[in-house]
Amino acid sequence: MDVFVIPVGADRYVLYYEQTAEPEPVPEDEPAASGIIARFQRRFSELLREAEEHRQERSEQAGASPSWTRRIQDRMMSWIAKRVAEQRLLWNLRKQDHVVAVHPSDTGFDTVLPQIHQALQRDYERHRNWLLVDTLGLLASALLTLVPGPNLLAYYFLFRVGGHWLSMRGATQGRRDVQWEGRPCESLNGLREALRLPRRERQLLVQQIAAALCLRHLPTFFERVTAKDHRS
Repeated sequence: MDVFVIPVGADRYVLYYEQTAEPEPVPEDEPAASGIIARFQRRFSELLREAEEHRQERSEQAGASPSWTRRIQDRMMSWIAKRVAEQRLLWNLRKQDHVVAVHPSDTGFDTVLPQIHQALQRDYERHRNWLLVDTLGLLASALLTLVPGPNLLAYYFLFRVGGHWLSMRGATQGRRDVQWEGRPCESLNGLREALRLPRRERQLLVQQIAAALCLRHLPTFFERVTAKDHRS
C-alpha cells in the first residue's frame, strides 16, 4: 500500500491515498455473534453496499427523473459513496502491516515519519470526538422509525458512527503496528513550489504532477486542503 505524503506548507504535511484499481468492498471486522453490535455491523455493511450499488445505478440511469423522495435518497447515497472514497486511507490501514510512504525527495524519511504519526494522531482524535457526537445523533434518530418512509437521518448517523470507528481503528494501526518504509519522489517537490504560485499557475502545475504520478483526484484534494492558506 502506497501513501503519499503531501507538503501543504513549509513544514506541514498531509497523507493522501488513492485507490488505483476498482475498490473492493470495505472489509468487515470479526462480527459479533449476536446482539445490538452485530445488528449494527450488518446494517453498516449493507449501507455501504447500497451506496456502491447506487453509484453504479445512477451512472447507468443519468437521464432519469425520480421523485423528490428518491432524489433526497440519491443525494444521501452519493454523499456516502464520496465519504467512503475519502476515508479509504484510514479504513485500509486497519489491515496493513507494511506501508510505503512516498514523500518529497527534498525531505528525509526520518523527518517525514514523525509527521505521519502526528497526522494519524490528529485523525484519531478528530474521529473519536465526532464518534461521541454522532452516536448521540444515531440514538436520537431512532425516534423517527415510527415515521413512514426511509429514515435518511438514521442512514446518515449510521454511516458516520461506523465510519468514525473504522477510521479510529486505521489510525491506531498506522501509529502503533504498521512498519513504514520511505520512498523519495521528486515529483512531489513541485507541490511545495505550487504553494507559492497564483491560482491558475498552481492548478496547472498540480495537474501536471498528478498526471505524472497517475493520481487522478490529487488536484481536487490539494486545492481543498490548501484552500485556507490560499485565502489568508
